[in-house]
Amino acid sequence: MIYTCTIAPSIDYTAYLPEFESGTLNRSEEVYYYPGGKGINVSRVLSRLGLKSRALGYAGGFTGRYIEEFLASEGIETDFIASENITRINVKIKSSKETELNGPGPELEPSQLGQLKDKVAAMAASDWFVLAGSLPASVPTQFFKELAADCHERGIHFVLDTSGPALEALLDTKPFLIKPNEHELGEMFGVDITSRQQAFHYASQLVEKGVEHVVVSMGGSGAIYVSQNHRYQAQAPKGKAVNTVGSGDSLVSGFIASYIQHQDPKRAFQYGVASGSATAFRSDLCELADVERLLPDVSVSPFEEKDVTQ
Repeated sequence: MIYTCTIAPSIDYTAYLPEFESGTLNRSEEVYYYPGGKGINVSRVLSRLGLKSRALGYAGGFTGRYIEEFLASEGIETDFIASENITRINVKIKSSKETELNGPGPELEPSQLGQLKDKVAAMAASDWFVLAGSLPASVPTQFFKELAADCHERGIHFVLDTSGPALEALLDTKPFLIKPNEHELGEMFGVDITSRQQAFHYASQLVEKGVEHVVVSMGGSGAIYVSQNHRYQAQAPKGKAVNTVGSGDSLVSGFIASYIQHQDPKRAFQYGVASGSATAFRSDLCELADVERLLPDVSVSPFEEKDVTQ
């Protein structure tokens, strides 16, 4: 079973309009309401790619119920822990520039954290635990380290898709997969990454720290992959980016879906890039047909130090 965990899910209210002007009334004729949160996105894409998963996390109030009902309508199992806080609504305004207003995540009690720990303890060897999205500063990093250590000891694939200090603090837990973008990778080492050579250099350092698979997404420049034995680069397929929200989560979903089927990191990397691109070209998350149509356009090649591809 694949378990995804979103500590602070949301309803994402996305509005499209030609221009947005602050301090005045703006009207939009195109709006969408979707369950938000990186782990939830991973579950939704996995479902579209034909894999079952169970969404974990914390949800409360009428917005929490909406998320559960929405995911159930897409055939996704949920096992959220009840929160006394109303699950947040995030506002995303798409115009000539993107503007976001994100609500606060839930305040969690020790008993609620204990419930999540119990759910991880009940997972079986070879299961997948995808911890994705922002991790609240109010929760000690040690709590997440213990979850990761439990997964590592019992042969559960631990996938970590977060950013900032939480990502840096959890690198020594030896995740199976992490997927920073080039900016997040640079933040880990205090540098600006402007080339694939740099991205490969620093991603390789993460592998030396014990991360098994590192994928770095680089927007329109494609992505890179590094493991102990392989280094690949992928060119992104051509297309008009409509909505980049969820494209990184789709990459993670595609990687997992292919890896489970083929146990081949190169194929998983290609499928992941196709999934991420397919989402970027839509207003919502990708569909299987989108991914399969783009897959032949994702060129994957080995990366050598002499390469000068930027």
